[in-house]
Amino acid sequence: MFKQSIFKGSRRYLASASRKQPSIGRFTGKPNPKTGKYTVSFIEGDGIGPEISQSVKDIFSAAKVPVEWEYCDVTPIFINGLTTIPDPAVQSINKNLVALKGPLATPIGKGHRSLNLTLRKTFGLFANVRPAKSIEGFKTTYENVDLVLIRENTEGEYSGIEHVVSPGVVQSIKLITRDASERVIRYAFEYARAVGRPKVVVVHKSTIQRLADGLFVNVAQEVGKEYPDIELQPELIDNTVLNVVSKPEKYSDSVAVCPNLYGDILSDLNSGLSAGSLGLTPSANIGHTVSIFEAVHGSAPDIAGQNCANPTALLLSSVMMLNHMGLHEHADQIESAVLATVASDKKNRTADLAGTATTSSFTKAVIERL
Repeated sequence: MFKQSIFKGSRRYLASASRKQPSIGRFTGKPNPKTGKYTVSFIEGDGIGPEISQSVKDIFSAAKVPVEWEYCDVTPIFINGLTTIPDPAVQSINKNLVALKGPLATPIGKGHRSLNLTLRKTFGLFANVRPAKSIEGFKTTYENVDLVLIRENTEGEYSGIEHVVSPGVVQSIKLITRDASERVIRYAFEYARAVGRPKVVVVHKSTIQRLADGLFVNVAQEVGKEYPDIELQPELIDNTVLNVVSKPEKYSDSVAVCPNLYGDILSDLNSGLSAGSLGLTPSANIGHTVSIFEAVHGSAPDIAGQNCANPTALLLSSVMMLNHMGLHEHADQIESAVLATVASDKKNRTADLAGTATTSSFTKAVIERL
């Protein structure tokens, strides 16, 4: 039997840190007493979203996971120039406390604000957790990659504060606050302690952004005093990028934490090193009460409806979700089946992984391994 858990650390974190500090990302939902099943909000997404979402539903059904799906429509609504999501979706997610999300299309340079950003703001999803670990049996350029990155999820350059100063001149404002910095940094220390990683690497560029990134580093140094068992290592973003691509093993004992934009770039870099594809990359967006798990790749409208999309990222995100909910046996069962399928041979891999499988044949291969 193929055995490997790329989320073992995340599972230990959610099992132990939740007891230590309930305000940090703890799932407090309960199953329906009549059915014994949990209700999970499902944002199927755009483009290939419905196809890979169906794969998750089919596999959950085959594995007899005690989950009932509640469809969520997040078609954007514009109120006084602001992008919001429909009230029924907000009510569903606030009620269920957990959601799974497929890819959402984001307009480039115009139109509504990113729905991904809107969701993070709406539900206070302050930490994005991105594990990146090599899959045994699936060969990529790098081997034995084992990285964990936690990205501040609510501010920085992604606050969307920008305006035209004069024709041809645009100003964008990077917002860094003490409260948001402390929240995500404390989460990183708790995570590192719980998963047994003795170091927190704080990624920054305070040599240039002296006030903004300087505040982030100063808060980390203050918080770090409360965790004498965890080494704090501030590191310039330049050095982190160089080290990650030249010797990723340097960070196998660390949890990296960084402001929003650096985290967005570094997490994709980590995914490329570990899996060579965003199609294998899961993600968790953690808030104090609500958490949303998502595939981080795009909606790929060019291949939508062709039965060739890779559902692995959304499946592995659902594994993180199940661990978050305490359904560890189901999480292990699905994770093992998915990774074994990816590692088996080309006929079971989709085209983005140089294989020949369709979405449906990949799904069938996973179900056969449950």
